[in-house]
Amino acid sequence: MSIWLRLTFLLLLPQTLGQPSWPAAVALALRWLLGDWIFCVLLGLAMLAQPWLYIWMPHWLSLAAAALTLALLPPQPPPGLRWLPADMAYILRILHLGLVVRSRMRRHPPDTFVDTFERRARAQPGHTPLVWKGPGGRSVTFRELDERACQAVWALKAELGSLTDLLGGQSAALLVLESQTIPALGLWLGLAKLGCPVAWINPHGRGAPLLHSVLSSGARLLVVDPELRENLEEVLPKLQAENIRCFYLSQSSPTPGVGALGAALDVAPTDPVPTDLRAWITPQSPALFIYTSGTTGLPKPAIVTHARLLQMCKMLSLAGITADDVVYTVLPLYHVMGFILGVLGCLELGATCVLAPKFSASRFWDDCRQHSVTVILYVGEVLRYLCNTPQRPEDRTHTVRLAMGNGLRADVWKSFQQRFGPIQILESYGSTEGNIGFVNYPGRCGALGKMSCLLRMLSPFELVQFDTEAEEPVRDNRGFCVPVRPGEAGLLLTQVSGHQPFVGYRGARELSERKLVRDVRRRGDVYFNTGDVLAMDEEGFLYFRDRLGDTFRWKGENVSTREVESVLSLVDFLQEVNVYGVSVPGCEGKVGMAAVRLVPGQTFDGERMYQHVHTWLPAYAAPHFIRIQDTLAITSTFKLVKTRLAREGFNVGIIADPLFVLDNQAKAFRPLTPDTYQAVCNGTWRL
Repeated sequence: MSIWLRLTFLLLLPQTLGQPSWPAAVALALRWLLGDWIFCVLLGLAMLAQPWLYIWMPHWLSLAAAALTLALLPPQPPPGLRWLPADMAYILRILHLGLVVRSRMRRHPPDTFVDTFERRARAQPGHTPLVWKGPGGRSVTFRELDERACQAVWALKAELGSLTDLLGGQSAALLVLESQTIPALGLWLGLAKLGCPVAWINPHGRGAPLLHSVLSSGARLLVVDPELRENLEEVLPKLQAENIRCFYLSQSSPTPGVGALGAALDVAPTDPVPTDLRAWITPQSPALFIYTSGTTGLPKPAIVTHARLLQMCKMLSLAGITADDVVYTVLPLYHVMGFILGVLGCLELGATCVLAPKFSASRFWDDCRQHSVTVILYVGEVLRYLCNTPQRPEDRTHTVRLAMGNGLRADVWKSFQQRFGPIQILESYGSTEGNIGFVNYPGRCGALGKMSCLLRMLSPFELVQFDTEAEEPVRDNRGFCVPVRPGEAGLLLTQVSGHQPFVGYRGARELSERKLVRDVRRRGDVYFNTGDVLAMDEEGFLYFRDRLGDTFRWKGENVSTREVESVLSLVDFLQEVNVYGVSVPGCEGKVGMAAVRLVPGQTFDGERMYQHVHTWLPAYAAPHFIRIQDTLAITSTFKLVKTRLAREGFNVGIIADPLFVLDNQAKAFRPLTPDTYQAVCNGTWRL
């Protein structure tokens, strides 16, 4: 008989005898909460005080039931009940957050993030919500940011002739480097005042992926950093063919057919933007497009609605962050963590966000000390890099109390706290397009989140068995998915419902439909396929295991193998390319590796390969290992075999094929020797 059945039977037993059950329940609760030693002391004191307590003593049958309960039930509560206080406290915070968001979204028009920003600009014009650490570093007040936003609107009107193309749901796109963060934020806020959804495009893409990103956003306007001139000019004819207006965020334009916004921004008035220009929006109207690399290859613009944006901004409050906190982030604006949780979360809350243009392990803590930072945002690799820096006497001299992020390994978690002090770590899980998120609110080392039976009722999900080769859930003889047992790795599927919708991607409906799984537990149900493999223990803690499909994660970025394959296929001496991720000892995620087949009669040119990779791929997407094969294995359905290759990795001891490693110092791919292989495994070779 399970512990829950025994507990139910023992608590109902006194009632069948006509006696109350509370003595048994109180005795059990005191034992589980206080432990045997303190409980025995209290029981002894009660026996000594029996003459004075006699008139309040329960009937002997209730006492016998209490004794039986203590004898037959374990001295510790079951795993699911042990965290009940923390579970209930978290659920109450979640419900409060949901009620606040729902209340604001039910207004006509909805009370959006932009409305909060404008209220704060009026109430706290001199407050500093942003501190920029990049070139020309400075602090920005609410008044300055609001004026920049208003100027952006009137400058765009002057350049475009009217705002017609930016109203009524028409979208715009921003392609800027980190050095243009503050001007880009002002421009985004201006577009948000019009209700215009904006696509933040990864500035490291170029060629076909860049063109696809702009076109898939449906943007009628593209604003580009002048330092990305080459990237723009490569795709400009095709953008102009689609009647997309392009502007540089600069004083002048070196490219015919491309305007410049700088002069118009300088002379534009700071008059307020009428709120009725965005009065048409609804909670489900798109506010942002954030690109995600999925299993279908090219980046897809995930829709972030106004309701979802407000929910995500409120995550800071859920974490206990207040307006008095100072938040430090080194993450780019095209990331959810850097832009929505970092910048917009602080603007919504009224806290201060310190923005660094890029991550520097040597300057990280100096920045935190200089600005009295209390909260840092991270992806797993950030904290690992900090732990790998030389130790300094002032490592624990800082005001940071909380680190919030995702992707942190258990060993890095422990090392980080041992070295930099007892900083609370709030690990979480979520995806841009996903309809569920997990938070490790108890702080269990190595877990990405915590689930309880009550929370699972609010956010239903399943961990199911999966076929690695087919990359699909396994079905039983009834056609339903097969759940895994506690501790087993399973594919995470999250139920789609009215209060837990899957909005999907902008564009053809098929893009979103591919992410849905039907008839998971019963006929007609619909679940979102996250593509992530997790495991959940008996206490409800969730742990990340792997990613399915053609995507792997490296340096905090999702890398699409198909996108990398399309770039490498342009190399003239390569006939076939198969890209996959391989594990490296001591590293978070998986690094890129490519198995290639050479064109007959051609030889592998490591220098040319390096130049091509360096030119056309972001650093995080570049393959670090090349494997030369005579033929590339395929499955019965003509898919390239990746699982076996990923399992073999880059081990020179078991692979007979020629192997090459990316050498940034030599600016070439050079042969992978046993010594280099050991250096990579030992961590002395920098990837």
